Amino acid sequence: MLCRAARAARLRAALLRPAAAAQPAARSPLVASISWRRSYSKNNEPDLTESQKPSSDETKQPYSGSRPESAAQTPKDKDTPDAANAKESRNEAAAKGGETEPEAPTGPLPDLTQGIPSTLEYEMAGKSGRSALQAIADEEAYGGGRAKGELPDSAYVSSSERKRQQLANRMFAAFLLLGAGSIVYLGRNWEDPQDAERHADVPNGWGVGLWWNRASTRMKEFLNYYQEPAFEKLLPDPDPSFERPYTLCISLEDMLVHSEWSREHGWRIAKRPGIDYFLRYLSQYYELVLFTTVPFAMGEPLVRKLDPFRLITWPLYREATKYQDGEIIKDLSYLNRDLSKVIVIDTKPEHVRNHPANAIILDKWTGDPTDKELVSLIPFLEYIHTMQYGDVRKVLKSFDGKHIPTEFARREAMARAEFNKQIEAQKGRKKTPSGMGILGNMLGLKPSNMSMMAPADGELTPAEAFAQGKMLQDIARERGQRNYLELERAIRENGEQWLKEEAAMQEKMQQEAMNSMMGSFAGWFVPAKKDNPSPGEKTA
Repeated sequence: MLCRAARAARLRAALLRPAAAAQPAARSPLVASISWRRSYSKNNEPDLTESQKPSSDETKQPYSGSRPESAAQTPKDKDTPDAANAKESRNEAAAKGGETEPEAPTGPLPDLTQGIPSTLEYEMAGKSGRSALQAIADEEAYGGGRAKGELPDSAYVSSSERKRQQLANRMFAAFLLLGAGSIVYLGRNWEDPQDAERHADVPNGWGVGLWWNRASTRMKEFLNYYQEPAFEKLLPDPDPSFERPYTLCISLEDMLVHSEWSREHGWRIAKRPGIDYFLRYLSQYYELVLFTTVPFAMGEPLVRKLDPFRLITWPLYREATKYQDGEIIKDLSYLNRDLSKVIVIDTKPEHVRNHPANAIILDKWTGDPTDKELVSLIPFLEYIHTMQYGDVRKVLKSFDGKHIPTEFARREAMARAEFNKQIEAQKGRKKTPSGMGILGNMLGLKPSNMSMMAPADGELTPAEAFAQGKMLQDIARERGQRNYLELERAIRENGEQWLKEEAAMQEKMQQEAMNSMMGSFAGWFVPAKKDNPSPGEKTA
């Protein structure tokens, strides 16, 4: 860009230089003629008497484009001796200079009292510097050229710009070499027999195709490290002594808490109503897993405040999710659990699109303090545990497209009405209905095992409860309420002590980790002491 501008400037200077040397005060013929006529008319203006001078009305008449015959025959148009002598002197001076000055056009002068006449016709005629502009255009079209003694384009580049160009070229060459070296290194043969067995479709060899296949396979594995969950098994193997056969995965953002920002208060986080009751009540039935897309650094402090007594068994954060097709996905197949006994509650269908049959989708909680949507799911989840269904996906499918709390309450009311009818019809008989089969039939399922059949200490037997008109879910609900109240009493009495013990344990673990890190760092400079020196060292 700079070189083209410089060439254009030099060309304009070259085009204007000859005209300035030939005539220092060069003017266009039209301007020269007008100035000469003004000076000539002023010097040869006749003396007029008062009677001959034009009146003010005549001077104010508009210019009509033509002049009267008397006005056209003025002394200006007559060839006087002085004018002839001036013309001859100019012709002689032009002949000596090698050029002939063009004769000035003669004619009537414009009436400047009506404004300056337009020069549009002169400019549109193409007489204003067309040759210079055409020369510049021709130079740009044909690439131009260098005049004699003119420096090349590279001479106009600064030294710092040259250094930048050299550095950029070197970095580009180094990048190409590094890329080629990386491909060669990634395409090496499988060194570990396990890797060779795992990639049986990409065997070892020295062919170009085999080399490229191994390099692309290693590159895909490297990218999968950031797209797949951190571990193949996000949860440890189930403990047989842990009497919770079902796993309940719950989300964090816009379900348990809601965060919002305002100019007045900044970031604020609200806790959903009924969270404590929801977690503490269902912790006796389910293995609670927090499955969220929030990173560990942001979610861990929040979860510790939300659940200080660690009723949530396993918290899983962003590092446990999967990145697929530009979206974050909670892949339940990595949980190391039987998916027929896994339920996930979320607010975004995209998060659970790989396993929609296991999902309960709720609307996002936006901070409403009167919300009861989450707590209203407790009877339904409690019923699934009570009936011990072999596959929860079939239960969830029977509620597909319906509001689960409302639909379950409707079915339970119908089952209770049918149960009361059977109680009235079978009065005096030994066999009393339990109501379990009635509600199960309405769900379209059959329970595989009933966890409420064995009564706990101090509870009524199922037969006694049925005789009192209680259904099986009523027995389960009463037992759940007693367990929840017992847990609340234990937290009130021992909660502070539990928190102090946990804080002390955390501090101890941090101190041990710090000592281990400092010991390994000091070992680089100070040799380790030997506890049992050799006999030779003792003698010395």
